[in-house]
Amino acid sequence: MPTLFAAMSAAASALTAERTRVEVAVSNIANAESTRGADGRPYRRRDVVLASDQVASFDAALGRANAVGVKVAAIVEDQAPYRKRYEPSHPDADAEGFVELPNIDAPEQMVDMLGAARAYQANLTAINLIREIVSKSLEIAR
Repeated sequence: MPTLFAAMSAAASALTAERTRVEVAVSNIANAESTRGADGRPYRRRDVVLASDQVASFDAALGRANAVGVKVAAIVEDQAPYRKRYEPSHPDADAEGFVELPNIDAPEQMVDMLGAARAYQANLTAINLIREIVSKSLEIAR
């Protein structure tokens, strides 16, 4: 059973990481047209940096298994150049009539969000499967 609980811990860590990926993608999409932030500059696309995370380690005496999960290491701003659009009547237009827009590609963000949602679903399915295995094991033991 310790190996199942270690696997559940790894899948649970992935749920948190994938939820963060979805939240960041939603924030990026919501700000795709934000031409002015608190610093007076357009919004910058954010990316989630994931890293492996030891959630359980093997110890035969204690009956623990080795499992590596995932954690959010950082949320970083993409330093790619802003997009420019000719819109001379916009309040944030420069002298030539161009407005700087966030460096966000909405379709790309939708694909990222869909990928994170699918990964979230897969890990939730894994957790439910592990719970079912534990439940069936306890029934057999009776």
